[in-house]
Amino acid sequence: MVEIKNLSKAFGDNVVLDNISLNITEGDNAVVFGRSGSGKSVLLKCISRLLEPDSGEIYVEGKNVLELKLKELNEMRKNIGFLFQSAALYDSMTVRENLEFPLIRNFNFSPKEIEHKVKDVLQKVGLEKSIEMMPAELSGGMKKRIGLARTIITEPKLILYDEPTTGLDPITVKEISNLIVALQENINATSIVVTHDIICAQIVSDHAIVLKDAQIIFEGNLNEVASQDDEFLKNFFTMENLTAKNGSLNG
Repeated sequence: MVEIKNLSKAFGDNVVLDNISLNITEGDNAVVFGRSGSGKSVLLKCISRLLEPDSGEIYVEGKNVLELKLKELNEMRKNIGFLFQSAALYDSMTVRENLEFPLIRNFNFSPKEIEHKVKDVLQKVGLEKSIEMMPAELSGGMKKRIGLARTIITEPKLILYDEPTTGLDPITVKEISNLIVALQENINATSIVVTHDIICAQIVSDHAIVLKDAQIIFEGNLNEVASQDDEFLKNFFTMENLTAKNGSLNG
């Protein structure tokens, strides 16, 4: 689904991605870890071409994203969902209007089809009764759910999550994480999840990627990461952290 070759990105003298390469298999949930400023969010923005990398190649479904003309790029983006850290809801719009927006802007659905899609996605995230509410009336967890609903309402093939559980309590983290897995399976999407949240990662991860000093220092199964002979990985992924508040890794 996603192939990245020798990708580099710097902001002035600050190199955040240095010649990285990776592959994300179709249908997988890949989780990207790293300290703040390690290039995780920049990676997502380069994949969707919200940022232009300095060098390298990015392929989504075999198409070189960096060579696409604007019209082709916009077509590709219809198949990419992006859940921002803040959920990025439009404050002046109701939940209904927030969900309708990407359908009206990017597709030619009839009013009846749009109504059906809005109600269906709200049912999927368990917030049918919120349809006429304003974002200011929603809790943090509800905003994440509505943001997630808006992300998947177009049934994207690739979903990019930027810290989807930031600021949530552990119970809500588990609920959102389980919802991510359920929705990913429901629409058969491939997901890349940037997170610091070990609980979230335990639930959603098929494939773990760790960034440090602008490079990938680990790629593999989350269960293997804490046993690596690397001081940074040992400190970042202690067994205590991996099992905290959520039982064992297989729990």
